[in-house]
Amino acid sequence: MDRIEKSKEKYQQLFGEGVPSSYATDPEFQDILSRFIFGEVFYQGTLTDIQRELLTLVTLTVSQTLPQLRAHVSAALNVGVTPVEIKEAVYQCAPYIGFPKTLNAIIEVNEVFISRNIALPIDNQSQVSEHNRLEKGLAVQIEIFGDVIEKMRTSAPSNQKHIQEYLSAFCFGDFYTRDGLDLKIRELLTLAMVSALGGAEGQVKAHVQGNINVGNDKETLIAAITHCLPYMGFPRTLNALACINEVIPENEEKSL
Repeated sequence: MDRIEKSKEKYQQLFGEGVPSSYATDPEFQDILSRFIFGEVFYQGTLTDIQRELLTLVTLTVSQTLPQLRAHVSAALNVGVTPVEIKEAVYQCAPYIGFPKTLNAIIEVNEVFISRNIALPIDNQSQVSEHNRLEKGLAVQIEIFGDVIEKMRTSAPSNQKHIQEYLSAFCFGDFYTRDGLDLKIRELLTLAMVSALGGAEGQVKAHVQGNINVGNDKETLIAAITHCLPYMGFPRTLNALACINEVIPENEEKSL
């Protein structure tokens, strides 16, 4: 199949038989969009459609493109992403974009779920208590990033140590430990989030290394960032790829 045929087949798989409303007003733009996203990008690399839709959901959540987020919640369900996985992917965004934007996304998700007769609230996925969230979060943080975490905590100025505590207990304790998504996909989604933010290259590099530490190889990272390209644009994509190449040089990857 050429990319036109591929795009039509993939679009139908994701969204059903309908056509985008923009075809009535901007058919040339919609053709460029559909053929690039659904005829090329969706076929680059070895990611599954489930992984791709989860990456799309978090990238759209970060950018707050809510109408498209709503469409991709339906698409995610259509390709087999579970309601729990969708909720967990969106919840995972909170430490990186804040609660208000995450709540905006949750509203869109819930409206789609209601329209599809998916019962709310979904099953509880929490794996921590008030007494162990710091301990469990720190354990996951160290699993992802290694000994550098203890050095960060030790070297933090006394008036900023609470930020390190929040990072361990809130970001990693309250979210990374949750059921519903495994550590590899959570870390891959986080790489997409911090890449989509722009201006967070230090965190992008840290999460490139984190992805490698949990078992995602360089080709998987490149595939994930490539998939996010249509949603976050070339500047942030190229910045993310530069971070990947800095942390994992091409000659190093080939020698592994």
